[in-house]
Amino acid sequence: MTELARNIAEIGSHFAIDGTFVGGEEIESGHINTTYLASYQDDDGDVSRYILQRINEYVFPEPLVVMKNIERVTRHINRKVFRAKRDFGGQTLNLYPGRDGKNCVSGPAGGIWRCYNYIEGCRTYDVVENTRQAYQAAKAFGAFQDLVSDLPVEKVSVTIPGFHDTPARYARLLEAIEKDSHGRVESAKEEIDFIKSRESITGVLLDHLKAGRLVERVTHNDTKLNNVMIDEQTDEAVCVIDLDTVMPGLALYDFGDLVRAATSPVEEDEKDVSKVEMRMPMFEALLEGYLETARNFLTPLEIELLPFSAKLITMETGIRFLTDHLEGDVYFKTHHEGHNLDRCRTQLALVKSIEEQEEKMCSFVKKSSRS
Repeated sequence: MTELARNIAEIGSHFAIDGTFVGGEEIESGHINTTYLASYQDDDGDVSRYILQRINEYVFPEPLVVMKNIERVTRHINRKVFRAKRDFGGQTLNLYPGRDGKNCVSGPAGGIWRCYNYIEGCRTYDVVENTRQAYQAAKAFGAFQDLVSDLPVEKVSVTIPGFHDTPARYARLLEAIEKDSHGRVESAKEEIDFIKSRESITGVLLDHLKAGRLVERVTHNDTKLNNVMIDEQTDEAVCVIDLDTVMPGLALYDFGDLVRAATSPVEEDEKDVSKVEMRMPMFEALLEGYLETARNFLTPLEIELLPFSAKLITMETGIRFLTDHLEGDVYFKTHHEGHNLDRCRTQLALVKSIEEQEEKMCSFVKKSSRS
């Protein structure tokens, strides 16, 4: 048994998992948490798999609060799903208990770990492959928002203050530029100038919220395509995952982030930014899927601002990648020098593509909202 396998087996031993550990591997697709896939064999020879995940305490300094949020949201959703027998769009992963009955455990080398059931026959995608996948993912996130739309926001704690406070993100970028603690500003001047020229849009959504024109809701806050489990055979969305950032927020940021993640044909660290584009057919599929499940709770202003939200959250994500690059890559996992700068450049290229098609996007929203 390798050292990695021994570590995974040790962590798994703290959870109420039946069977004998037979193998494990690390899943490296995420930026934040450490994640393992563990396999266990029962007495009949059947193998079941589980997700073991350590919460990143740098990103989430209060991991127990994160777990409390997840427990509240999944319990609320599962109660409604059971009562109403909603379709696949209302499902979530379920927490698997520790041997002490709690929803998380302390790992042998420290840290807070949790265990989820693994859904077989499904996979996630970093890049959407067709409009059906886009439609299904948006339908799933819309259904998730719909199911928690009656959960009072005060029942869910803020785990990352200012997570989608775009003006604050912009202000932190300016501080990082001023300090230039790692001598990286010179190589990022073009990206800095691009963002500074769009400072005026950073506060639009929060200004609407402060004026009472938008409503704060319980939101997912990380609506990437790879946070939806997709059935490998049917391309249907099966389950929304990664609920660490569930907290009070704006539905618009959720939809915008999905557009950001699903409409470009390349991964977010593509070095050739000429390949980056906002594919209009994907946007149309996302909008149709999202409105199918979210239309009933969205306000007219929220629907009107859906295209703008895509532009704003894409720029905010670019700001975050650039800030982390300038500060020395302390937040996002990186795999090569300049990784966060590469990520920033793809985001800004996508902003430009959205701007070029924003009028067309708004027209499609108007048409779809009337149907």
